[in-house]
Amino acid sequence: MNGSKVFCQIWLVETAPHAGPSKEANVTLPMIPQGALLGAIQFPARASDRRGNPVAPGVYTLRYSNFPENGDHQGVAPQRDFMLLSKAADDKDPAATPDFKTLVDASEKAMGNPHPGVFSFWKQESGTPGLALQGDSDWVWQTKLGDLSIAMIVVGKVAG
Repeated sequence: MNGSKVFCQIWLVETAPHAGPSKEANVTLPMIPQGALLGAIQFPARASDRRGNPVAPGVYTLRYSNFPENGDHQGVAPQRDFMLLSKAADDKDPAATPDFKTLVDASEKAMGNPHPGVFSFWKQESGTPGLALQGDSDWVWQTKLGDLSIAMIVVGKVAG
C-alpha cells in the first residue's frame, strides 16, 4: 500500500442501526438490519475491490447485508457480514433498508459489473484502532461503528 496517496475516505454513522436479532447464521452483527445505512466511502481515483473489479472514482453509500449461503460463496470470509456499495447520487434515503435483491442490483449497477461492490467487515472483540496489514495483502481498519467495535478489509486481494 502506497502511503503517499489517499486510497479512500470513509465516514461511518455515529450510531449503529439496531433491530431485533437476526436469525441469519454465521454473522457477527445480527442486530444490524438488512440494507441499513452504515456510512459512505469516497474514492478520489480509480480503485479496485479485493476481487480485482474496478471501482470508479466517486462517492458511494455503504449498506449492510450478508452474502448468500450457496456454493458460490464458500470460503470467501469466515463471517457473512458485508457492506455493499451503491452510488450516493442514486441512494437518497438514509432511512431506507432495501432488501437483499434491491441492494445487490443497486450495487451491481454502481460497479457496472455483474457482481456487487463489497467490503468484508465483522464485529471486533478487541484490538487497536487503526489500519494494519493482516496476512499477505489485506489492510484491515479497526474502528467504531457507533458503540460497536468493527474491523473492515479496506484494501486487499483475494487469494486464488
